[in-house]
Amino acid sequence: MGRRPPWLDSDKYERELRRLQVKLARLQAWVAHEGLKVCVLFEGRDAAGKGGAIKRIVQFMNPRIVRITALGKPTERERGQWYFQRYVRHLPAAGEIVLFDRSWYNRAGVERVMGFCTEEEVEEFFQTCPEFEHMLQRSGMHLIKYWFSVSDEEQERRLHARLGKPRKRWKLSDMDLASWERWEDYSRAKDEMFARTDTDGSPWWVVNADDKRRARLNCIAHLLDQIPCEDIPYQEVDLSPRSPARNLDRPPLENQRFVPDRY
Repeated sequence: MGRRPPWLDSDKYERELRRLQVKLARLQAWVAHEGLKVCVLFEGRDAAGKGGAIKRIVQFMNPRIVRITALGKPTERERGQWYFQRYVRHLPAAGEIVLFDRSWYNRAGVERVMGFCTEEEVEEFFQTCPEFEHMLQRSGMHLIKYWFSVSDEEQERRLHARLGKPRKRWKLSDMDLASWERWEDYSRAKDEMFARTDTDGSPWWVVNADDKRRARLNCIAHLLDQIPCEDIPYQEVDLSPRSPARNLDRPPLENQRFVPDRY
């Protein structure tokens, strides 16, 4: 491998991010107009930058069209269901984009490494997953899978940074610490997951995520390339002067409870 390029300049990053976010707004309009179903999976090690990329994607998107799904641990009832069942109800309907912040691939990663499932259940997952994804695609769904790849040195730096920042401390759970201690186990699990589920019809796209800014831009640009779209003309709106109110007797402001002006 060659030398890593310097961190992306913040001004260039912000300019390019704004340009790509305009294109994302164009994409969401096209998805809604054409009734497309778009499902995007974000996977990777803890602190790899998945959440940051997702936030930049949805920053100026319509939450009625684009939504994030980040499921917690399964309930007792969900543990008794078909494994994929809890994810199916979050899949996009026509005219929607759903971004999964971790997905059904939990079984091949954290559940396997932490011993939350049996090896028989993992093997069943590997047998079923490609069929499940091909079924989604046959239904007309656009399925895109991203793996955010981060070096062990960069992951360690980010985990330490979370410890020292109160605003980010919530991101560091006991599970994150355990995953760091089991780096090699996760590496083996990831390698087998790719070997069993990276297919021509449903490929994994790897995002080099050591530089968060480059990772976000590269991921968004690639996502835009996956779904060709056209401009949907907006209806011209004339904001004409409002007619003066007639016989409107409103209650005094003193009767309302206002939030104190502290700033």
